[in-house]
Amino acid sequence: MIPRHLTIATRASRLALWQAEHVQARLHLLYPEMQVDLLKLSTRGDEILDRSLSKVGGKGLFVKELENALLDGRADLAVHSLKDMPVDMPDLFELSTILTRADCRDAFVSNHFAMLADLPEGAVVGTSSLRREAQLRARFPQLKIEPLRGNLDTRLAKLDAGGYAAIILAAAGLERLGLAQRIRHRLAVEESLPAAGQGALGIEILKQRSDLLEILAPLSCHETTTCALAERAVSRALGGSCQVPLAAYASIQEQQLTIRALVATPDGKTIYRAQAQGLAPEALSLGLRVAQDLREQGAAAILANLATTTESNQA
Repeated sequence: MIPRHLTIATRASRLALWQAEHVQARLHLLYPEMQVDLLKLSTRGDEILDRSLSKVGGKGLFVKELENALLDGRADLAVHSLKDMPVDMPDLFELSTILTRADCRDAFVSNHFAMLADLPEGAVVGTSSLRREAQLRARFPQLKIEPLRGNLDTRLAKLDAGGYAAIILAAAGLERLGLAQRIRHRLAVEESLPAAGQGALGIEILKQRSDLLEILAPLSCHETTTCALAERAVSRALGGSCQVPLAAYASIQEQQLTIRALVATPDGKTIYRAQAQGLAPEALSLGLRVAQDLREQGAAAILANLATTTESNQA
């Protein structure tokens, strides 16, 4: 039975609202008689802007308040950027739906330079991601990488104020807000391997709300879901979080899935890379195979050292 009313929990940032409104619009098209409202919430991740995510608790800071709204009945579902969703979710919740992925690439944004290679020595590049930072440092050790927090508009304002020569953002976010013209160059996945799930939207529900599965099923993209399964398997197996410079990206061509991943030290001086290919239904095992390959190369030592450093910082 189609419910008469659903409420979507969302962060209150402009990009998060676009994402929730996108799901709202899709549901309206599918079920014209159903009322779909938004519950706008502020999360700890939105409020703490003076420290990097890796130092204040990671991706979970963006989802806790939304999950509380699901638990207490204020909302029926929550919409997230998939890359912001922790791979280990509390038992009460499930990732019910993954929508078609937009552009997964990172974007170079600058007011004065066309691409990273044009930046002079010592130029300041802003990014909020250890994954991006490590890959930037490896390719361009002459640049100065500085942390950049805040929502998309805040980050662009900091660039425009002259605090950075360039910043690196997710291309999908810029496109969704009609800001694609700010992109000077889209980094190929070979240049900057994306985060697991980057460019895709995920819908979270309570496991007990099985009544929502059939309603949300038409929003699901099978190919994106399969790729995300492989990518998140790598991240889960390696303890992926904001404290770990980890990337994972899967693609499918003619039922063949290719998964690429890397683990790096934050300074970019050591990067381990792995790749596997197989049939799309083997997505989970392919992701686990790549994770094991990375561990055997030496990623386990990097992960152990980062875990010790994180514990020391939080003590």
